[in-house]
Amino acid sequence: MDIQVQSFAVANLRRRPVVVETGGFVAGLTPGTDNPYLNYATPLPGAEPTEHDVAELIGVFRDRGLLPRLEFAPQAAPGVAPVLRAAGFATEAVHEYLVCTPRTLVPRSAGSPRVESPATDRDYAELDTALAEAFGGVFAPSAEGAARLRRTQENGGAVRFVRAPQGGIAGGASCSPPAEGTAELAGVGTRPAHRGRGVAAAVTAALTEAMFAQGAGSVWLEYSGEGSRRVYERTGYRPQGTRLYVSLPPAQQP
Repeated sequence: MDIQVQSFAVANLRRRPVVVETGGFVAGLTPGTDNPYLNYATPLPGAEPTEHDVAELIGVFRDRGLLPRLEFAPQAAPGVAPVLRAAGFATEAVHEYLVCTPRTLVPRSAGSPRVESPATDRDYAELDTALAEAFGGVFAPSAEGAARLRRTQENGGAVRFVRAPQGGIAGGASCSPPAEGTAELAGVGTRPAHRGRGVAAAVTAALTEAMFAQGAGSVWLEYSGEGSRRVYERTGYRPQGTRLYVSLPPAQQP
């Protein structure tokens, strides 16, 4: 599964507005923001970069005033991490990823919250606001955030949410368009006041079902804590591997 997840990561970055390929790496960049989560690179599966290749990649980011940063499944390209570390890259995080297939998917129960797809500008804006609150203000709600959700939905991915009983949106998530036979489900978030009511499980199951209906053979995601992991496992997700996040500290940049 590591090769498939890494192949997906490459295909997904190639969808970015600006794509630079150099020395076995693919960098996907987003103009107008220096957000490191919207500007990063990943290696091709099996890549064996040289010191020169890594220096070229660092230049791609440095020339644009961006933090050199990568996300990848290390087992899909074992020769990459040692060369990056030799160049000064440090680990930000190591995340386990979980995978669901049609065989393991647990159907939604009759009592699950009603899940909807956004249909209006207001829906996208309210969902962006709800997710900003769900993630503790890590990002601020914005017109661009709402636009990214719309692009995901319109470009072959899926966005789902659950309305709050008193109005507004309780929580939601999105899933990328499928590539390489799989899709990434991300950004599952529920506002604090609505947690513990099955919102995350409902949108996770609905998005996973939507990707299988589009022909994906699997859906994968990363989780942020044991509580969320239990939600995903109840939906049918199982551990499959890890993803490594690394960046070059400013003091190390040449």
